[in-house]
Amino acid sequence: MPALPTRDLPEELTALGELALDLRWTWSHAADALWEQVDAEAWRRTQNPWVILQNISAERLRALAADHGCVAELNRLANARQAYREAPSWFSSAHSTAALKGVAYFSMEFGLGAALPLYAGGLGILAGDFLKTASDLGVPVIGVGLLYQ
Repeated sequence: MPALPTRDLPEELTALGELALDLRWTWSHAADALWEQVDAEAWRRTQNPWVILQNISAERLRALAADHGCVAELNRLANARQAYREAPSWFSSAHSTAALKGVAYFSMEFGLGAALPLYAGGLGILAGDFLKTASDLGVPVIGVGLLYQ
């Protein structure tokens, strides 16, 4: 599935959009150092890759695209993400012939992480844990909620 449009990124950095939109960053901190390298102050303040990506300057993006170490780390993380998505999962192994192609999980709130304040309490945290577990098990679940201020 292609990433949603974010903003114009240099070709070397297109995977940043995919990483920012993959909510696995809320529980897997493998890319934290990369986001800190992208914008240390914004990372310290928000811990939110999406916010960083939307607010970073074009000049900083060009500098990162020219940084071979940064591009190499981004490619490593993008490849690891792809491997995670393609790896056999419990669901695909245990239910390979199941007709189930997707489950919509409706909740008013999802507690995925402090950087995404989409929850007020325990039920939101439970819904977030459910999504995280479904992801790890390869269960085809999509969380559907409301984004309100």
